[in-house]
Order: sequence, then C-alpha cells, then structure tokens
Amino acid sequence: MEKDDIYTKDGTVDYKGNPANKKETGTWRACPFIIGNEGCERLAYYGMSTNLVLYFKHRLNQHSAVATKNNQNWGGTCYITPLIGAFLADAYLGRYWTIACFSIIYIFGMTLLALSASVHGIRPRCYTKDSCDPTDTQSAMAFLALYLIALGTGGIKPCVSSYGADQFDDTDEKEKKHKSSFFNWFYFSINIGALIAASVLVWVQDNVSWGWGFGIPAIAMAIAVCFFFSGTRLYRYQKPGGSPLTRLCQVLVASIRKYKVAVPADKSILYETADAESNIKGSRKIDHTTDLSFFDKAAVETERDHIKGSNPWRLCTVTQVEELKAIIRLLPIWASGIIFSTVYSQMGNLFVLQGERMDTRVGHSKFRIPPASLSIFDTLSVIFWVPIYDRIIVPATRRFTGHKNGLTQLQRMGIGLFISIFAMVAAAFLERERLKMIRRHNYYELKEMPMTIFWQVPQYFLIGCAEVFTFIGQLEFFYEQAPDAMRSFCSALSLTTVALGSYLSSLLVTIVTSVTAKNGKPGWIPDNLNYGHVDYFFWLLAALSVLNLAVFVWIANWYTYKRAVGTLR
Repeated sequence: MEKDDIYTKDGTVDYKGNPANKKETGTWRACPFIIGNEGCERLAYYGMSTNLVLYFKHRLNQHSAVATKNNQNWGGTCYITPLIGAFLADAYLGRYWTIACFSIIYIFGMTLLALSASVHGIRPRCYTKDSCDPTDTQSAMAFLALYLIALGTGGIKPCVSSYGADQFDDTDEKEKKHKSSFFNWFYFSINIGALIAASVLVWVQDNVSWGWGFGIPAIAMAIAVCFFFSGTRLYRYQKPGGSPLTRLCQVLVASIRKYKVAVPADKSILYETADAESNIKGSRKIDHTTDLSFFDKAAVETERDHIKGSNPWRLCTVTQVEELKAIIRLLPIWASGIIFSTVYSQMGNLFVLQGERMDTRVGHSKFRIPPASLSIFDTLSVIFWVPIYDRIIVPATRRFTGHKNGLTQLQRMGIGLFISIFAMVAAAFLERERLKMIRRHNYYELKEMPMTIFWQVPQYFLIGCAEVFTFIGQLEFFYEQAPDAMRSFCSALSLTTVALGSYLSSLLVTIVTSVTAKNGKPGWIPDNLNYGHVDYFFWLLAALSVLNLAVFVWIANWYTYKRAVGTLR
C-alpha cells in the first residue's frame, strides 16, 4: 500500500483529529461496537414500547381508541425528534457527540418510566390486574418519562446508522462494497434486540411487574452506551459541516433574488470553487444536473456579485444548489414511505388488541403468550430474510441486473411496499373469520374466544419480510443519495416517515371512530372488538397501500441519482 493510500480520502479523522488510518480505524473492526450498541438500544426501546398500548389501557385506564391514539402519537414523536439530533450532528456536534449527549437524556427518561411504574405513590393504584385508577399526576409522570425517551431516542436514531456507514471510505471501492452489507447486518441487530424484547420483556410485563418490565430496558440502554464508548479509539469521525438548513435557505433566497436572470446554456460557467475540493466542510463536489433548473439561478454570477463581493445569500456554488435539488428529489420517495409506516405501526396497536381477543394459550398448556409477543414473528421474519437477501438474493439478481447490489435501492423498496399489501389482507381475512365465529356461536362477551392467537403469525411474518426490503432499502437509499454534509439530516428525514405513519394511523382511527360510532353504534374500533369491524380498517389500509405502490413506481421511474465528484475537505 502506497503512503497516500494509508489514509481515508472521504474527510474522516481519528479520535485525536488526525486523518484516519485505514489499517487502524473503521470498517468491520469498528462496526461491532456500533452494531452492539444498536442491538442493546433497540432491546431497550422495543422492550418498553411493544406492550405500551396495553399499559395505557390497563394501567392508565384508557379506552381502546384513546390508548391506540396515545401510543401512535408517542411513537410518531419518537420519529420526529430525529430531526433535532440530525441538525445538531450535521451542523455542530458531529455524530459521535450527538449520540453521547442524547443517550444521557434517554437513560434518564427510561429510569423515570421504571420508577413511575414501580414506586409507591407515583405508580397507579390497581385493584385487579386490569383495573387501575391513576391520578392525573401519575399519568403525567408516565408521559413526561415517555417524551424524554422520545427526545433521547430521537437524538440517536439518525446518527447511528450513518455513523456506521461513515466507517467505510466512499472513495475506496474495496471498502464501499461492504457498506450495503453493513446496513443489512445493522438492521439484523435491531431485530435481535426486538426479539428479546418481544419474547422475554413482554412476558415480564404481563406476568411479573411493569416495574421490572420497564427497569430491564433501562439497564439495557446503559449497556448500549458502554458498548458505544468502548469503540472510541477505532471509529472514524466526519467533521460537522455547518448548518445544512442555512445552506438550503441561501440557495432558495439567491434563486428568488435572481428570478429574472437567465441560466446560461453552458452550465460549466456556473459558479463553483476552482480546486478539487468543495467549499462545504465534509462534502465532495456534486455534478450539475439538468432538472429543477430554476435553482441554477443561484449559481449564476452577475456583475453585482463581482462589485459587492461574495455573498452566500446572492451567489451559491453548484454543489450547494445540487444539495437542495437532492433534498427535493428525495421528498416524493420519502412521502411514499408514510403509508408503509402506517401499516407497520399496526403491530404495536390493532394487532395487539386483536390478539388480546383470541386464545393466547400455547397448545393445551396453561402457559399464555402475551398478545404483544406475537411481534416476535415479525422479528424472526427479519432475522430469516436478512441473511437470505444478503447471501442469496443479491448474488442471484446481480447476474441478471449487473448492479453491484443486485437490486437498486428503489427496486428493493418497491418490492417491500408490494409485500406489505398482503400483510393487511391477511389481517383483514383473519379478523373477518374471527367475527364470523363470534356471530355463529354468540361469543360477543367472551374476552378470549377459542381461536388461537397463532393465526396472526402470517400477518406479522409478511410485515417482517416487507421491512427487509423497504426499511433497509430506505436506510441505504437516504444515506447514499444524501449530500455528504447532510447525511444525518437525510437519515432523520427517512425516519420521519415512521412518525407520519403513526400520526396518519392515529388520524384514521379518529376519523373512522367519529364516522362509524354514531347513533349508539359501536363503530369499527370499540373497546370490545367483538362488536366492531377492525377488518374494515385493515381493508382500508390495504387499499391505501395499493394506491401508494402505484404512485411509488411512477416516482421511481422519474428519479435522478446523485453523482458525487472530487474529494472531501
């Protein structure tokens, strides 16, 4: 290896601030600490959130529709707050210190939640297992803890996957080809954590206590932080590049100021730095693209620019203009993920309430499986499909497509959207058959009817399969297509689809309840689902998913991929 090849060329440095040595930092030698951290953090998150709708219903004494909406609103917030963490990471702190700072908030929130469920005086007073009478203060304490957790996890979410990908040099083809595998195994670790949460921790919450059920996740989060700090000397660090929102606003303002200026036919004369490096710290130059040409006006040099000197609010580089174009191109793809996330959010809400009305016994034994634990089959599906995709599907499709990853990221996401339709169809068919049995045998008042909960397995398994294609494809797509200095921001943007999916689900529940529960009718989603029609709600989501897939295919055919050139400064 030549001396010039010893160091990375993507602008990363080591923990001392020196250029990162390829032999001593990054790649798979650093990634186990990041993947281990993510596995423990996700165990903590899912261990606390998987069963949360039943905590709201039985401990905080909320109706089914209210518990569902509160759970979805909180879950949505967990995926909106990443915008805060992403902004701080890209602009000021860098990904490492953003993860470190928000982890402290995270641990504090989880500890407070565990105390609110276990300490006498601040935990709700319960008369039976399912009958509690919380005070307003006790409910407020629980929600304060939950929204601290939402802030903490939000600071971490957009940074960890991007930080792992930062460990592979984009300018080194040998390292770059491992990046796609990193995203697969990163998501694999998420589901190992979720597997333990859905199997062990949900059982603890249902059969031991909510105090221990929330306390163990708090301990897991502390272990996650230890994992992360253990790899400090091996990590590669990207320098923060300043406020990305400021740069985007500069292009918008400059374009509007020059709306009368004509863009030259020869695009090579548009303003750009003369050397090989971009003027944006942490970013390579980006090739000019022909679409969205209105914003090219921001890079047109005028006589006034020469007289008044360089003013970034009047004159921007081509790279800066292309940053804005890249974000605008991502938005339609981003929007297509909202419906998928609405489908995904049902696992922690209506699937759990549906399962609660089924036979939860394992065979003829007395052991009962908590309804929320059925999400273990979503996790097992992901654990099954990730290695299948990475080791079998990618090499097989590569022979036909010639693409280094077998399928493009957009093709991968589209397949996941297609599979998700069948998850909702399976859930709707199951609920229809369950309701038929209720009417046939007059089981309306039975809390648990003689239909095994394991009939829910197909819908969970299908969502897990869809995740491997859509969510992992989305993670990789938003990282690859993001401008270099805006990768945390774009990772956060992709996560907001989960937030908006939860909010959309909450809105749909509100609309459906207000429309269908009139004149004494129970509506589609009553407290006793035996009188309702949750199957209609699942059919609604299936129809929206079909429409969403059609729009996605049209958008994907239109999309222009980013082309980066030059080196990082």
